[in-house]
Amino acid sequence: MPTTKNRTKAFDNDLYIKIQTENITKRIASFGGKLYLEFGGKLFDDFHASRVLPGFEPDSKLKVLLTMKDKAEIVFAINSRDIIANKVRADSGITYTSEVERLIDAYTDCGLYVGGVVFSFYESNSAVNTFMRKLTKAGFETYKHYAIEGYPQNTQNVFGPQGFSHNDYVETTRPLVVVTAPGPGSGKMAVCLSQLYHDFKKGLCSGYAKYETFPVWNLPLMHPVNLAYEAATADLDDVNMIDPFHLQTYGVVATNYNRDVESFPILKTIFEKIYGKSPYNSPTDMGVNMVGFAIKDEVGVIVASNQEILRRHYDAQKNAFLGKITTKIDEKIDHLMELQGLKENDRFCVAKCMAKAAKTGQPAMAIELPDRTIIAGKRTPLLGAAAATLLNCLKYLAGIDKKVLLISPEILNPICELKTGPLEKHNPRIRAEEILIALAIEAVTNENAKKALDQLPKLKHCQAHSSCILSTTDLKTLKSLEIDVTEEPVAYAHKLYF
Repeated sequence: MPTTKNRTKAFDNDLYIKIQTENITKRIASFGGKLYLEFGGKLFDDFHASRVLPGFEPDSKLKVLLTMKDKAEIVFAINSRDIIANKVRADSGITYTSEVERLIDAYTDCGLYVGGVVFSFYESNSAVNTFMRKLTKAGFETYKHYAIEGYPQNTQNVFGPQGFSHNDYVETTRPLVVVTAPGPGSGKMAVCLSQLYHDFKKGLCSGYAKYETFPVWNLPLMHPVNLAYEAATADLDDVNMIDPFHLQTYGVVATNYNRDVESFPILKTIFEKIYGKSPYNSPTDMGVNMVGFAIKDEVGVIVASNQEILRRHYDAQKNAFLGKITTKIDEKIDHLMELQGLKENDRFCVAKCMAKAAKTGQPAMAIELPDRTIIAGKRTPLLGAAAATLLNCLKYLAGIDKKVLLISPEILNPICELKTGPLEKHNPRIRAEEILIALAIEAVTNENAKKALDQLPKLKHCQAHSSCILSTTDLKTLKSLEIDVTEEPVAYAHKLYF
């Protein structure tokens, strides 16, 4: 089975935006002109989707909304308990409150209207109330939704005086209300259902739907795209499964996941109490997801998804080594690798990286370039492995002999001395970001340096592997260049703190 090839446009992004927009519009109309759309995953920066579906742009969901921005408004849900716990996003390292602020700014800058923020599971707390006041002062409406005992199974409580009726009603003015959140467990669905209940009491007609990209309902259960989603959510205990309700009603096999399948009977009961009859016969019915219809190169998608499973494997190994996750999560991803017949060296840059490290006795890195050439580099007295490898790649792409010095020692040596001198750092070696800044300075007067610097965009979506865990600064630089990097679960220089 192929595991790597040149990145191709295996996914038709323009087609996806077109048909996704059309189907959301149809869903709005089917409920009389008002739809609460629960947004799962990331509205933009959806790099998982862009990795497994080459051609899917990370901001595709945002582009869908922008096609109908005059009809849409954004409502955030944030779990008050996450505010109290100062919960941090694993991918960005920022708190959920900071993520809400970041997203509000981003949506507003794009011209989308933010209608308000719901504080789910509200309880009076200094951190919660402070954040609420901050948003209010900034001009955003805030609302309180409370914990409901036995939700969602205890429908008597859900529809009782301490249920939906106890929640603040979110005043919305547009046909499409997108309910999103800074992370999982924020109460998005409960916000939507509460709104449906209040609208019904007010004599208003409104509906609910979900917008989640994965799992892809019209791809087989064991399709690599769906297995890559399981690998991505291994820490959440999500399991893909056949939607039994869809199969029973329509005789059609559809892929869904355990949480939606398990909760659907209760949701159906809630819908029946609100509408008198459920508008949906299955959890798959609730979704608006046309992503499977925009795949145009099946092999390309399979290759990319297998690479993502391998990437998640290395990520889990690293986090288990650092004590951030249990080994159980790593074992689950290993099982997914076995199902696909994948081995670590199917990530081609791994073998070249480890061979370089073994030969030199130094930390090393290898990057697989668009033409499949794999370029390696090692730590030197002046450069860290990531910095050295980047320079080697840029030389190759620019057609510059590898023996040519792109940056003079007169520039590099003072940087090293500054780090161990006034900055009091232990490691004098130049990091990836620092070497790029030095290269940019050299490019002003050095034609070779300019030619090399111009090659940076070609590193986007390249695959890379490091023989040890990278520094936070190097990792951030590589991610900024959109290089998909994996790391061996080995501490740099065998140190506990790094």
